[in-house]
Amino acid sequence: MKRWGKRERLEATVAGEAADRPPVALWRHWPVDDQRADSLVRATLEFQRAYDWDFIKVMPASNYCIAGWGAESRWVGNQEGTREWGARVIREPEDWLRLPVLDPTRGLLGEMGRALVEIGRAVGEEVPFVMTIFNPLAQAKNLAGELLLPHLRQYPEAVRAGLETITETVLRAIEAYRGSGISGIFLALQHATYDLLSEEEYRAFGRPYDLRILEAARPFWFNVLHLHGNHVMFDLVADYPVQAINWHDRETSPTLREALGRFPGALIGGIHRWETLLRGTPEQIRAEVRDAMAQTGARRWIVGTGCVTPITVPWGNLRAVRDAVEEIA
Repeated sequence: MKRWGKRERLEATVAGEAADRPPVALWRHWPVDDQRADSLVRATLEFQRAYDWDFIKVMPASNYCIAGWGAESRWVGNQEGTREWGARVIREPEDWLRLPVLDPTRGLLGEMGRALVEIGRAVGEEVPFVMTIFNPLAQAKNLAGELLLPHLRQYPEAVRAGLETITETVLRAIEAYRGSGISGIFLALQHATYDLLSEEEYRAFGRPYDLRILEAARPFWFNVLHLHGNHVMFDLVADYPVQAINWHDRETSPTLREALGRFPGALIGGIHRWETLLRGTPEQIRAEVRDAMAQTGARRWIVGTGCVTPITVPWGNLRAVRDAVEEIA
């Protein structure tokens, strides 16, 4: 029987071709460990060795990309593994104009670049890995907090200037990270939702910057788009040049079945991260995987959750996800 490699399995799935089984991947934050390259590398590789996912999503904390602008954060025990923000960097509209372009080889940006190099050395060609990139609007939100949306509507040119600076920093980071061997980027969008913006606003303040980043990532072979939240603008971004898309499919529309006809690449999802992965049983996890398989026909589908795995998920439930795809095979 043919032995499938992880890249081969992913590429077949993206193309809509038959593979030995659906790919599977979960990811979680590594609080405290995610502030240093060596400890993040160790946690990431131990998680991969334990569950043998088909790709690794490298999980720096969201402060890694904005700490260079003076953003303060701390770990206080959040169940998702995320950090709490201190005083915001952006307090006045003029502050957007004062942001400098950051050097991606210094500070936490550089620290995470070194983590990528070490992960690449450890996994080689065997395990694909993607780097988490928060899109410019998401970074702007973390810089300004609740002031972002009022500033965006009242001082649009100031916000655009800030988004330009953030985008240029991201582009430089992607170029710096390229030599690590990453397979792609995982571009996280947090404002492509009708709960926060209109489509017109996202076309003005989100989409142009997203597409510039994805153009820089085009040479990679496995770029992933994540839509965070409910009531997402799925169709507005369905033409983004990525190989896979991830959203909270068990919590908001579209369903996996609906999305198959609206996006040409692979769909990542199928498992409810709170109700099933965290609070459910292995049997409920297997049932949800079977339901997702029925929705997709195991075509262009990567088994996963709609967002980050809570850090309190029982190990047995993580193992149940991994075992479920072997049962499909």
